[in-house]
Amino acid sequence: MDMGLEGKVALVTGAARGIGAEIARAFALEGCDLCLVDLDEEGIERVAGEIRAEGRSALAVRCDVRNVEEATRAVEQAVEQLGELHVLVCNAGITSDAVVWKMSERAWDDVVDVNLKGCFTMVRAAVPRLRERRWGRIVAVASINGLRGKAGQANYAASKAGLIGLIKSSARELGGFGVTANVVAPGMVMTEMTRRLPESFVTRALDDAALDRLASPRDVADAVVFLCSERARSVTGEVLRVDSGQYI
Repeated sequence: MDMGLEGKVALVTGAARGIGAEIARAFALEGCDLCLVDLDEEGIERVAGEIRAEGRSALAVRCDVRNVEEATRAVEQAVEQLGELHVLVCNAGITSDAVVWKMSERAWDDVVDVNLKGCFTMVRAAVPRLRERRWGRIVAVASINGLRGKAGQANYAASKAGLIGLIKSSARELGGFGVTANVVAPGMVMTEMTRRLPESFVTRALDDAALDRLASPRDVADAVVFLCSERARSVTGEVLRVDSGQYI
């Protein structure tokens, strides 16, 4: 199925591993060139090497998404070195868990700054370019916990709920310029990080799920690619859950 993404340039944050790396690989398979953004220089260089080996251009940019100047510079580098910017995927995120009465101010600030402000800085930097060319796609990776809450993750759930509000507002602001903005909300995804969790965590997630499997990073990546494709040209302001039915 042709997604209409051949020759497009996509910038993906949090691209050094896990879901972000798989999103980058999925765009490369659709014929996109990539700007990979992360604090982990070694990780994004490794993923960029994989993409170049498949015949696509890939730029690795070390960037702290919380910093407005660094976010702006990352977008500028993508345009200067890859020729344009068509797609922005805000995937960078962290956790720092504790029940709310034991959560430190630092834990709150760090998670909200990376997960929510980090998306704002990237959207703010990318939007002028997308508006100018009157075509663009923005996708943020949130979480079903931003829809339902999660014990021990007040900061994370709040940041992801805020992310949904940011993207819905952006969809309203940008629709007249031919730019769509959507959210993918995974449940528990089987990444390197989740494989290190206690078995009881995974068992509980499977018990919640309607399907007999948890989502993979590729499942999330496929949803992101769809929302950026011409197949989804009339979809904006939506939250697409990729959670094996955990939220039902």
